[in-house]
Amino acid sequence: MEFLDTIFKEHSVIQALIVISMVCALGLALGKVKVRGISLGVTFVFFIGILAGHLGLTLDAQMLNYAENFGLLVFIYALGLQVGPAFFSSWGKSGMKLNLLALSVVFVGIGLTLILQQFSGVSLPDMVGIMSGATTNTPMLGAAQETLQQINTEEFSKSNMTLGLALTYPLGIVGVIFALIVIRKMLAKHLHITNTNEDRRNKTVIVGFEVNNPAIFGRTIQEIAYLIAKHFVISRVWREGKAIVPTSQTIIQEGDHLLIITTESTADLLSAIIGKKEDRDWNREDIDWDKIDNQLESHRIVITRPEINGKRLGSLRLRNLYGINVSRIHRSGVVLLPTPDLVLFMGDRLTVVGEAKAISNVEKVLGNAVKNLDEPNLVSVFAGMVLSLLVGSIPLFIPGISSPVKLGLAGGAIVVGILVGAFGPRVHMITYTTISANLMLRGLGLSTFLACLGLDAGVHFFETVFRPEGALWIGLGFAITVIPVIIVGFAAIRFMKMDFGTIAGMLCGSMANPMALNYINSTIEGDSPSVAYATVYPLTMFSRLVTAQLLLMLFL
Repeated sequence: MEFLDTIFKEHSVIQALIVISMVCALGLALGKVKVRGISLGVTFVFFIGILAGHLGLTLDAQMLNYAENFGLLVFIYALGLQVGPAFFSSWGKSGMKLNLLALSVVFVGIGLTLILQQFSGVSLPDMVGIMSGATTNTPMLGAAQETLQQINTEEFSKSNMTLGLALTYPLGIVGVIFALIVIRKMLAKHLHITNTNEDRRNKTVIVGFEVNNPAIFGRTIQEIAYLIAKHFVISRVWREGKAIVPTSQTIIQEGDHLLIITTESTADLLSAIIGKKEDRDWNREDIDWDKIDNQLESHRIVITRPEINGKRLGSLRLRNLYGINVSRIHRSGVVLLPTPDLVLFMGDRLTVVGEAKAISNVEKVLGNAVKNLDEPNLVSVFAGMVLSLLVGSIPLFIPGISSPVKLGLAGGAIVVGILVGAFGPRVHMITYTTISANLMLRGLGLSTFLACLGLDAGVHFFETVFRPEGALWIGLGFAITVIPVIIVGFAAIRFMKMDFGTIAGMLCGSMANPMALNYINSTIEGDSPSVAYATVYPLTMFSRLVTAQLLLMLFL
């Protein structure tokens, strides 16, 4: 027993490492347990830390502060690297509306926080902690704590921001799901009856057609594309017993069989213009789509050349220059239709079809050096974190605030991470990591941060929960979760006539709530929720970090 007391209770480097690792391991294991399809994931580490702190496990103050801040730095910088390539492109034509709606959720939540703070009498720092839990955004809490310590050390020592997050986080997860259910029930008559089918019909599919419409006999693929004015890719043409990889100038003839990648809704239009769909789907026994002088191959090529990052697929002219066809593009688990205006990023996986020699040439253009992605460039990671700390330490003078303020660790990390992720490849910096490597960095950083946060909050957590203000804080957090989601969701569907799947994904992304996204994906077919989530997540994560800091600077 004396040995165990020494290991777990006497402050030392070994004791700190054991306690943090134990809390992370137990929290991550329990975080996988699902209750009615919902799990807390890595966030369970926070609650195990609270329990450990309540049971008397403590760390040396300096060791706790170091581990907490280092974990936060690693997580936020890795997050910035991940979202950076898509951050600025998300403001393109298709993403502008969704991002503005997502920002509306953020600012409605901030306005509601200020109003509730005035009526409830809860201090502003504690309300920021409550808002962090209500929006399931622990990095926002870290950024707010750092800012508060800069501008008002006395207020920081009195605040219970971490407790506010701990009390409101569980209902923050459930609250988004509850709000989405309410929206669906309230606006049932305004949703299309076939709404679920419409989400399904936006899904990318492979369809076979037999050409029997005289109107397109003798026309090139380019001319047919102008006629239809919809996104589709003719991957292969079956003619005279073999498959052809077509170019934009390939002439379509009567009786040709076309293998087309498109969406289900567009497939119906193509059927009316091209001819009938193949009765036995595209995978017919009598047609061998891989037969082209025995040299047709289908390969998946990974973009690893920095020069390709940010370029549009059409600008590469792969079909006309190399005689290959891009049939699908995989990005972060989502299958995208390879349209000419699609912007490519490092790590995108292109499924290409063509002759072996042509595919080999395309590999040289795109990179396909998978080993480069499997081995993260740690130099850019550590150099980026150093730059993050330097940028975060620059004093900024804001009108109305007497002393200069700083972006701090969290603000500097998200800004530098996004910029390096977006523009690093353009100056020949290898900043891309595989999804698994990025998730490892983020998981390691976030679990360490949450373990330390929980250990610090656990000392006074349970005595706060059972006070009258504990119930008040939980109620305030639930309101901050539900009300902005319902208001913006109602407006988007009722007045902007957007489909429920896209809106639901946008709302989940604006609240940084992957658990709610999983719920929506289980109830709606198609990938529209996931695409909307990915579109708004970078900007809303950045805006929540920055606005939490500004809230304290301007109103405290």
